[in-house]
Amino acid sequence: MKFENTIAFAKGLDEKDPLRHFRDRFYFPIMEGKEVVYFTGNSLGLQPKQTQDYVLRELEDWASYGVEGHFHAGIPWYHYKDFLSDSVATLLGAKKEEVVVMNSLTVNLHLLLVSFYRPTEKRHKIICEYDAFPSDLYAVQSQANVHGFNPDSSVIYLKPRNGEHCLQTDDIIKAIEDAGDSLSTVMLGAVNFYTGQYFELEKITVAAHKAGATCGFNLAHAAGNVKMDLHNWNVDYACFCSYKYLNAGPGSVSGIFVHEKHFGKNLPQFAGWWGNDPDTRFKMPRKFEPVKAASAWALSNDPVLTMAALKSSLDIFDEAGLANLRAKSELLTGYLEFIIGQLNTKIQNTKYKLEVITPQDPARRGCQLSMIAHGLGKDLFNKLTAAGVVCDWREPNVIRAAPVPLYNSFEDVFRFGEILEKILMN
Repeated sequence: MKFENTIAFAKGLDEKDPLRHFRDRFYFPIMEGKEVVYFTGNSLGLQPKQTQDYVLRELEDWASYGVEGHFHAGIPWYHYKDFLSDSVATLLGAKKEEVVVMNSLTVNLHLLLVSFYRPTEKRHKIICEYDAFPSDLYAVQSQANVHGFNPDSSVIYLKPRNGEHCLQTDDIIKAIEDAGDSLSTVMLGAVNFYTGQYFELEKITVAAHKAGATCGFNLAHAAGNVKMDLHNWNVDYACFCSYKYLNAGPGSVSGIFVHEKHFGKNLPQFAGWWGNDPDTRFKMPRKFEPVKAASAWALSNDPVLTMAALKSSLDIFDEAGLANLRAKSELLTGYLEFIIGQLNTKIQNTKYKLEVITPQDPARRGCQLSMIAHGLGKDLFNKLTAAGVVCDWREPNVIRAAPVPLYNSFEDVFRFGEILEKILMN
């Protein structure tokens, strides 16, 4: 499509957008009586208007039934997570039995590493990105340390080539091959939080397995953002959060994926009552009898109020369809990239430049574009915020902007460019 940097063109795309009505189902922050340009769904998604009803329903059932709500609420609490599994499985490209909603993100990552990082004197290394989110770094470093290994020698950090910002798949595979039989597991963020790069998960998984290692991914920036096929890609394990693209609210419940090939294999794991086989759970067995499903990794009773918020958003995803959202996302992000390119052309004779470090290939990114603001730095971010643009800043010098297809519009992208140009030209 040939883009145009005009309000008429942006509104024209919005009029043709089959998903445009979903925008009205979300609350937008207001600044000086006007909706902000909200481009930070990659950090915290907006609240669906129906979420309050979903949560209130559970509060009312609690008031009406007390403990009997576990079996007599509109959605019985005892089985609440089961009402989320179909939707989550669709988003991840998994079987229903391979996913379970539970706990919080880094807790789940640790629980998975207990099972899938099984270091030995010879095979003890972990591969992750150098610029992974700090929680991931802390998790893999502490896992190596608790097993008695020095993280400085047991964790292999992947760095881009000199002069580049993103990792080359060939370099990732070479690092796996070079580690060889010293490698225990690969654990990457499926979409890197800093650059927005979407890794080639299937190729990485194949390489890890060829080296005799397990392979897992943190889907925090991937779930609800990009299409995945975790089961068919033979991924061993993955975890995801629900407060970014899945719009379940700050600090909301997380979840995991475990490939069915691992069920019933007696993997080492931390156990809890909620992971016990439900057929024997209320017989209170003294020995853990894991269910043959990802829910074997569950520990505790379902956090129903946060699950209700997640169900609200998942119902919208089911209605919109991830394939439709991805089609719009590619167009919407492409339009943002075009607007930034147009702006760079206008300011090319100045000391300022916006360098997009996210891959240009739509297949290698989600809806996030990360930009280095050469010559301006955080001052530009502060000015954008003051002008009603909500994006985010990542040290040392990156602005991340994420036009989310579920609720952002092409007019939002145009307004962003208009505000950005006014700041830069002044």
